[in-house]
Amino acid sequence: MNLTVIQQKIYEIREQRVMLDFDLAVLYEVETKFLKRAVRRNISRFPSDFMFQLTKGEWNNLRYQFGTSSWGGIRYMPFAFTEHGVAMLASVLNSEKAVNMSVSIIRAFIAMKQMALQYKELAEQLAKLEKETKKQFKDIYEALNYLLQKKQKEEDFIKRERIGFKKGN
Repeated sequence: MNLTVIQQKIYEIREQRVMLDFDLAVLYEVETKFLKRAVRRNISRFPSDFMFQLTKGEWNNLRYQFGTSSWGGIRYMPFAFTEHGVAMLASVLNSEKAVNMSVSIIRAFIAMKQMALQYKELAEQLAKLEKETKKQFKDIYEALNYLLQKKQKEEDFIKRERIGFKKGN
């Protein structure tokens, strides 16, 4: 499975990267109700840092991001699985497809973490560069102002009114 397709199904909810039960059901090629049933039967394997159920507010916020209408709807709020919850889900579903898909999903989570780290490093480098160039441009600006003021003083000196004897016309 293409990592980009999986990464598009990873959302940030409660400051955690998660995948929703219906997306995982599609990837694992099972019905969502069977996935939820397997989780409920093994709920002790899914502490709150592995899985949580969305609130109505969180679900409505996501639904607006999906661009779906309110027609129809879901009966129960979706489960959100963290990276660790996805790994545990493979053991609960206990199929070859689930194990293989979990490996791909965890690779997608890892790739997203690496991109976030690279972004952070890039942002730090840009901040450093901005700080350095501001100082350089400040120095250049001061030098240009000095030259402009010097030129203005020279022009003012030439245009000044002369004192002393004036030649007659």
